[in-house]
Amino acid sequence: MTPLDYLLLILAGYFAGVLNTIAGGGSFLTFPALVYAGIPPIAANATSAVAVLPGYLGGTLGFRRELKTLDRALLIRLSLIGLAGGISGALLLLITPAAVFDIAVPFLLLGATLLFAFGNRLMSLLRRSGRPLPMAPGLLVVAIYGGYFNGGLGIMLLAQFAAAGMQELNLMNGLKNLLSFVLSSISVVAFAVAGIVEWPQALIMMLAATLGGYSGAGIARALPVRVVRGIVIGVGLVMTLVFLLR
Repeated sequence: MTPLDYLLLILAGYFAGVLNTIAGGGSFLTFPALVYAGIPPIAANATSAVAVLPGYLGGTLGFRRELKTLDRALLIRLSLIGLAGGISGALLLLITPAAVFDIAVPFLLLGATLLFAFGNRLMSLLRRSGRPLPMAPGLLVVAIYGGYFNGGLGIMLLAQFAAAGMQELNLMNGLKNLLSFVLSSISVVAFAVAGIVEWPQALIMMLAATLGGYSGAGIARALPVRVVRGIVIGVGLVMTLVFLLR
């Protein structure tokens, strides 16, 4: 890798941290940047999962007051489902042939972008349905997806919580960060054991993402969320097109 590649990874990690603090969607930057720097897509996906992991922990700590209102047994049960789904998704990625994953990437990116774009509308529709769905089956499916491909995970979790009848947004965000951290941690362990994480790049991006997450709060005050969401959606669509044309 060249110095310019490392500069790209630092910038991608930083702005991913900013985006995740404001509106989510940081994986739309970290994953493509790693592929552009010459890392194969499966390894790039695993390395990207490592890069965004600290942000989930920070978000969990930030909402710890809301999480304390949940029954401890429920939190443990949901975390175990997240662990089961995360390791299942990670193992599924590890047995996916590289050529198949290459084909799937643009469709995964497009799906995550559409979820990000229409996630709020989806949650509103689920709330208005008035018919709560069981939490466990849907959460397991979302966790498997998160262990396999991280893009759009937060929106999928929030939509699942809304479908299960949850309404308190801060509590939903806290639970989203906790389960994202849990399922991503176990998938990162699987990726590390399999030896597909590019650690120098991952550590550089983790540091940059942490700094970006810290400064994201100030940027959030200066920019309307609608503008940031538009940027994320635009990046997701461009990255989808780029990977389709590869």
